[in-house]
Amino acid sequence: MGVVDAMKDAATVAARPVTVMAVDDHPLFLDGISSVLIAEPDMRLVAVARNGREALQRYRETLPDVTLMDIQMPDMDGIEATALILAEFPLARIVVLTTYVGDGFVVRAIRAGAFGYVIKSSVRRELVAMVRSVHAGRRVAALSAARDLCGLLPGEHLTARELDVLSLVAVGQSNKRVGVTLSITEETVKTHMRSILPKLGASDRTHAVTLAIARGLLPMPGGADGAKRR
Repeated sequence: MGVVDAMKDAATVAARPVTVMAVDDHPLFLDGISSVLIAEPDMRLVAVARNGREALQRYRETLPDVTLMDIQMPDMDGIEATALILAEFPLARIVVLTTYVGDGFVVRAIRAGAFGYVIKSSVRRELVAMVRSVHAGRRVAALSAARDLCGLLPGEHLTARELDVLSLVAVGQSNKRVGVTLSITEETVKTHMRSILPKLGASDRTHAVTLAIARGLLPMPGGADGAKRR
């Protein structure tokens, strides 16, 4: 190949739009992503999917440069879909979408190989910069929607003992029974709960359990971690 041909090939690669796949079970959210990308001449939305199983198939068909993956979806969640896509396509660049900054599901998605994550409320505002950053090989860490993942591990928000207490509260145990099970006093259980509530932004015990499950800090009833919870 001559120098001129090489330069033409390089120019073609540079001119090729960044291809994007968006995965979410909310049509309005997908429409929002589409409306942002359609205004960018260097980007193209090549596929959408409503669940993880469909995302895997659509990825195989279109091989997008960047995939935006919702975590909590019916049929197959984004964490499982991310793992399956990366097992088949190790160079896939997948960014997970989440509602909560401190989402325990995010940690599991990153461990599954996701390239980064972005908070849904900031997607429209930061989508273009985020896609360009990921396509360039930079993990989503500099954008204001992202946080240092080291600070997102569930244990950084709730201690191991607090998680123990909350997991027992989640299955209906009283403070007294929790204390007996964990070999601590009932007053110590109450102290843990007083610490847990503000950390989760919860108003009471039930609210704390609901938030912890929604954020992936506790398993869902029946072990249905992949079930839809919004």
